[in-house]
Order: sequence, then C-alpha cells, then structure tokens
Amino acid sequence: MNTMFYIIIGLVIILTMIFKVMREYERAVVFTLGRFTSVKGPGLIIVIPFVQQIERVHLRTVVLDVPSQDVISRDNVSVKVNAVVYFRVMDPERAIIQVENFLVATSQLAQTTLRSVLGQHELDEILAERDKLNKDIRVILDKQTDAWGIKVANVEIKHVDINESMVRAIAKQAEAERERRAKVIHAEGELQASGKLLQAADILSKNPQSIQLRYLQTLSDIAGEKNSIIAFPIPLDMFKPFLNLSTKE
Repeated sequence: MNTMFYIIIGLVIILTMIFKVMREYERAVVFTLGRFTSVKGPGLIIVIPFVQQIERVHLRTVVLDVPSQDVISRDNVSVKVNAVVYFRVMDPERAIIQVENFLVATSQLAQTTLRSVLGQHELDEILAERDKLNKDIRVILDKQTDAWGIKVANVEIKHVDINESMVRAIAKQAEAERERRAKVIHAEGELQASGKLLQAADILSKNPQSIQLRYLQTLSDIAGEKNSIIAFPIPLDMFKPFLNLSTKE
C-alpha cells in the first residue's frame, strides 16, 4: 500500500514537471541542456524533465515607478524629480538572454536617463515643457532597451519638487513678469491715445468753428457738476463776430 502511494506521488510530480500551462500573457523560454531552443506558449506545453528548463516571461505592460532623482538643471537649480515608465516585453528570447534582469536594468536605465535629459534643460523648461521632455526620455529609453526586446510605450514625469527658497524666487519672478506686462500694456495704451489726440488736434485746427463747439461742450460738462464757483477763460475768437459788427456800424 505504501509503495503504491509513493508511486502515485512520483507520477504526479513527474507529470507536473512535464506539462506546463502558460497563460495568454505568458511565454516560456525553453533551454535544452543549457542552450536556447524555442519560445513556447500560451496554453499547454511539454517540457522534458532534467533536460529542459524554462523561464516564464510576462508580456503585459509593466508600470515601473522611477524613484525620486536629484537633478541639477542647466541653470544650476537642484530639484527632485520622479517619473513612471510604461513598457512591455516584445521578444522574450532577448529579454532573458541579453540581460540578466530586464526589470532592474530598465529601472536603472530610466533613472540615469531622467537625470541626463533634465540636466540639459533650465528649470523653466522642466516645469513648462513636460510633454517634450517625456517624449525625449521615451525615445532614448526605447532605443536603449530595444536590444533587450523591450518596447517603452510611454514616460510621464510625475513630480518636480523644489526647495522653499526657489519657490519664493519663482514667485517673485512671476510677479515681476506680471508688472512688466502691465507697464507694457499701459505704455501701449498711452501711445494709442496720443495718436488719437494728435489726429483730433489736426482735425480741429483745420476748422476753427469746431474748436468753439468743443469749448462750449466742455463748459456744458463743467456746468453739470456740483460746483459753487466756476472760473473759465473765454477765447477772444468768440467775440470777433460782435467786434466786426460794431466796426461796420
């Protein structure tokens, strides 16, 4: 009875060593006596015990969190930046044979590439041009990991942490920029207004009667205000018609 029990246990162990089930997103890299022979899966595969060994490889997209990195920008500002990388294995054979651990290798490469790319840009560019920086990092990573059979689909910079002194400096810079824009807008308005006034002066100078009408309109505006005493000059041109009339008489 004990012998039969051990035989059954042995058969079960052997069968589990011979038959392997690969899920839809898994592949088995098969080595026969240490040499690569094939990539099998998905589904049921047969492995010769003690002769063949397999390495399971997942083909699903891997979300790799890149730890926070100390980066010195081109304008000598120290920041901490972390990111996330999305990649997947496209060639299981190269992912197992060409690199010892493709997860660790991709993580280390992403960290060094992040520091290298961001170090070539100024702080303003790092804060304002994330899409461009994400694309640059992705292209470099994808090119480097292609030899490992890995495709980098996307890279996203998550956080850019700046110390408090730099935050205050950036706030002052933004305030100065707003004041500069306000002064430019005000100056442009003054320039446009002076141009219009010059045009009005030219028009009025060509027609003396229009000057008198403008003067009377100004008097009407002043009279509408609640002032007890109003002092205003009267141009002599307004009395010329009366003077001419008296001279004729």
